[in-house]
Amino acid sequence: MVVAASLGWPRIGPKRELKKALEAYWAGRSPEKDLLDEARGLRKRAWKAQAALGIGSVPSNDFSLYDHVLDAACMVGAVPARYGFTAGKVDLRTYFAMARGLQDGQTDVPAMEMTKWFDTNYHYIVPEFARSTQFRLASTKCVDEFEEARAAGVKTRPVLLGPVSFLLLGKMKDGSGDSPLSLLPRLLPVYAEVLGRLAKAGAEWVQVDEPCLVLDLDAAARDAYPGAMKALAEASPRLRLMVATYFGDLRGNLDLALGLPVAGLHLDLVRNGAGDLDAALAKAPRTLALSLGVVDGRNVWRTDLERAFAPVEKAVAALGKERVQVATSCSLLTSPVDLDLETGLDADLRSWLAFSKQKAEEVSALARAAEGGRAAAKREFDASAKAAKTRAASPRIHDPAVKSRLAAVGPDMLRRRGAYPARRAAQAKVLGLPAFPTTTIGSFPQTAEVRAARAEFKRGRTAPEEYEKFLRAETERCVRFQEEAGLDVLVHGEFERNDMVEHFGEMLKGFAFTRNGWVQSYGSRCVKPPIVFGDVSRPGPMTVSWAKYAQSLTPRPMKGMLTGPVTILQWSFVRDDQPRSDTCRQIALAIRDESADLEKAGIKAIQIDEPAIREGLPLRAADRAAYLRWAVDAFLLSSTGVRDETQIHTHMCYSEFNDIIDAVARMDADVLSIETSRSQMELLDAFADTRYPNEIGPGVYDIHSPRVPAQGEMAALLRKASKVLRPEQIWVNPDCGLKTRRWEEVRPALAALVAAAREMRG
Repeated sequence: MVVAASLGWPRIGPKRELKKALEAYWAGRSPEKDLLDEARGLRKRAWKAQAALGIGSVPSNDFSLYDHVLDAACMVGAVPARYGFTAGKVDLRTYFAMARGLQDGQTDVPAMEMTKWFDTNYHYIVPEFARSTQFRLASTKCVDEFEEARAAGVKTRPVLLGPVSFLLLGKMKDGSGDSPLSLLPRLLPVYAEVLGRLAKAGAEWVQVDEPCLVLDLDAAARDAYPGAMKALAEASPRLRLMVATYFGDLRGNLDLALGLPVAGLHLDLVRNGAGDLDAALAKAPRTLALSLGVVDGRNVWRTDLERAFAPVEKAVAALGKERVQVATSCSLLTSPVDLDLETGLDADLRSWLAFSKQKAEEVSALARAAEGGRAAAKREFDASAKAAKTRAASPRIHDPAVKSRLAAVGPDMLRRRGAYPARRAAQAKVLGLPAFPTTTIGSFPQTAEVRAARAEFKRGRTAPEEYEKFLRAETERCVRFQEEAGLDVLVHGEFERNDMVEHFGEMLKGFAFTRNGWVQSYGSRCVKPPIVFGDVSRPGPMTVSWAKYAQSLTPRPMKGMLTGPVTILQWSFVRDDQPRSDTCRQIALAIRDESADLEKAGIKAIQIDEPAIREGLPLRAADRAAYLRWAVDAFLLSSTGVRDETQIHTHMCYSEFNDIIDAVARMDADVLSIETSRSQMELLDAFADTRYPNEIGPGVYDIHSPRVPAQGEMAALLRKASKVLRPEQIWVNPDCGLKTRRWEEVRPALAALVAAAREMRG
């Protein structure tokens, strides 16, 4: 029969139960047992829910306490020496030290590097390797959770990050210049041991995730796959391996994937992968099953079941029912859990949406239709058709005024009035900053008091004037702290903002919001992306009053803080009925208007954050030029409506810049701040190689860790930066906003940051 499959389920729980348990454990408010009990309960509920929804192939080992790539590193014992791990199983103390760093009076170690998971807003921990790395089984989590699910009455398909992708996602840290793939012969025996244990425990299928198959692979990577999969297949002949690819199509790697000695291959037919199907059906070996990812695992729109059924029907006709699985396009890791919790959405909009639970129902319906014809899922098909029809005809989606304004955008709106050298001179006169000027990226700690005050206001229990009084007091305290700390360019702290994207979406037309539409960004950090359902416009100023108030408190320059159009686009669930570039430019026009209003209000520096511009880069080199053209144009559209004297900042975090450096230069921001502390300034090489002319703030304080760096550590990073950048280019700042940190960490860290900058001034 046609099997309904899930590639992975959200880990955080319907109401962020994992986040709360993690943070209570990290804060010392609950013991390890409570955290592990909560995790066990979340897993059990997820397995049973998927089985009840009709999923025949339920995943296990898709759950993680922090990150699945970190879990894979622990499984094979790839623990850097600085964490002091020598033998046995990796314990929680070591695990979280790798993820977050550790500073407890006895131990002071930084966290491992973190970067974006392909083109998503999920962050993974980057594995570290050296020529001397030896692998061994140091975590049996995969086997343990399979047995845990079986004890709960659910037979699962364990998920493993494949060995080739695991190595390709990591970095050699010994300066040897070797490829991580040189370690593959040492790695494969550990994977073989895990598969042997799974077979002994009773597993029948194992999902081996190899997402790197959708990338442009060099010859070494392509050559690595057949031997690696042969070793895994021979390790436990009774196991059937399903190689899962996702986030794109296979293109030139299709024949390679079809030729692997495995029992199944998953194709993402949503993310540009539909072109793979005909060739796969024609070339698939007679023993190979195909898993068809026809339900979008990354967006929230209801599936058009009739459209999704066409490739399933074609595959069943070509291969037979026993060789076809119907699945989500990828893991539901970045999808909210359950639309049923969204009782505040209006009926029309709600009928257009599907979260993880509803996507599982769609997969199940498609599998039933493939097995017994459309009549077997008539109710679901009828509801899908009705939703598609009402959405397409809804007058809420289209705004002729927005489309008219967009059509009128000309080349003059995509460039600053003066060249950078003239702007730099004009801004120096206005701002009067010292060498190595100091600033922060925007937000300051969102304390429990701030979050509680916001919640009370949203519930209607606090009057607007009382809430504003509270926010003004918090803002003033933040400004006074920055003055006392000695920062040169200040920010207002963003206490009125819940999230850097959601905050703006709430004041723009065309956006909708959920109450429980949370997805994991990293660790316990969750975000609630807005839903862009229609044409976007700005009814009025969004940030001017708070920027103006903050500036009135100090003679030092105050940055206006905006989120850029590409980041708002990337970190939202975006309508799929028009090109993403059109939606992005609509958002850019709204930010352009806001920038102009900030300038009119006397704000002399405006930061338009674009941390997601690298994230949106297509995975294939052939597709990148078109994306970078419209993405950079959108940033320019948002930022070029101000005078030369107004300094435009932007911020990017966790980005590899080598392949986008020309686009970054074309953005022509006066000051670019970037994450560089975890990578020890190695990201600056791209800017040095291209002689990037504008100013750069290489982050010297890793805000994604509770660890407080010392002055000497920050000064050492600045000295590294000074070897590849001109001193007059360099700003001094943290890696990112301070929202998630505690004041007890921020105060000493920023004191050390300012002292390091003064040390560099001499």
